[in-house]
Amino acid sequence: MTNHVDKSRKPSTLAAQALGWLDPSTNAVVPPIHTSTNYARDENYEKVGDRGYTRDENPTYEQVEALLAALEDGSDAMVFSSGMAAATTVMLSLAPGDHVIAPSIMYFGLRNWLVHVGRHWGLEVDFVPPGETAAIAAAVRPGKTKLVWVESPCNPTWDITDIEAAARVAHDAGAMLGVDSTAATPVLSRPLTLGADIVMHSGTKYLNGHGDVLAGVLVTARDDESWARMKYLRFENGGMLGAFEAWLLLRGLRTLYLRVEKSCASTMRIARHFTGHDGVAEVLYPGLPSHTGHAVAARQMHDGFGGMMSIRVKGGAGAALNVAKELKLFARATSLGGVESLVEHRATVEGEDSPFPDDLLRLSIGIEDADDLIADLEQALAATA
Repeated sequence: MTNHVDKSRKPSTLAAQALGWLDPSTNAVVPPIHTSTNYARDENYEKVGDRGYTRDENPTYEQVEALLAALEDGSDAMVFSSGMAAATTVMLSLAPGDHVIAPSIMYFGLRNWLVHVGRHWGLEVDFVPPGETAAIAAAVRPGKTKLVWVESPCNPTWDITDIEAAARVAHDAGAMLGVDSTAATPVLSRPLTLGADIVMHSGTKYLNGHGDVLAGVLVTARDDESWARMKYLRFENGGMLGAFEAWLLLRGLRTLYLRVEKSCASTMRIARHFTGHDGVAEVLYPGLPSHTGHAVAARQMHDGFGGMMSIRVKGGAGAALNVAKELKLFARATSLGGVESLVEHRATVEGEDSPFPDDLLRLSIGIEDADDLIADLEQALAATA
């Protein structure tokens, strides 16, 4: 069959069938993994087809990139060796002296890169409170601002940015809008349809969903000059995804909609259950009407509010760490978006420079039974009281 994207199909169908593409040489439903690093030329030393070297020409990338572009309603996609490789490629596509606006609460690895590498390289960076479009507008430097970067929901307070409003501010300034949509996934939010220019995902998280792949993704609204620079940087900097990892990422995407639907439903139940709990000072989850970003989230997210939430434990850092210690089902581990539930004490992971309260526990809700997860949190809180 001819490999194409049938846009009449629902995204969940495209994901489940991996676009329905069959291997042209065998008609296999599950695609092969192409591990060759190079491709022989003909007797005249001409390429046979388009391939000469595997760095950015491995056929294993093609299906997963086409699926990612389809799920995000984009024109093209690229896979990378990590989310950081993807995000920093966007930053490095700018020129020294260009101005970047980013949220003060965001993935700490990228925040650290902007502070310690990006500024050293020549980028001018301003951090603004997350979810505040007025703060983005106030930070714009006419003629200098080239990228507005947002994360929605942002990690680990799950603040929501109005992507349409942020896009208007960025575009009025002549800047791109880049959105880290890792926590939302294309199941819940498609930033390109809201005006974003670039969407980034840590494919390590929900897209793969099984905690066994390190990967990054960029999807573009347009195949333009900026995108061409990013493609060139991926090739020259070598942040390529391995063939096996690309295959695993595609495998994970086939169950994305089922996993996210289950995680969202469980997270909403857990968030509601622990709102007002004697041992919990605050529940941070955009699905709750009490969350400051709830109204925007309800408008721009669909079919759920995500599988990530945080709780602030009464009693401070000691109590929070004791709750994490007492949990039986939640693994004490970094990362998120897998089938198993995880708990992370963000202040410990980030260290003394962490901007987050030390009573905060970040919870990644997996696909276990929600009642079991609630019971586990209840016993941990009771043991700490």
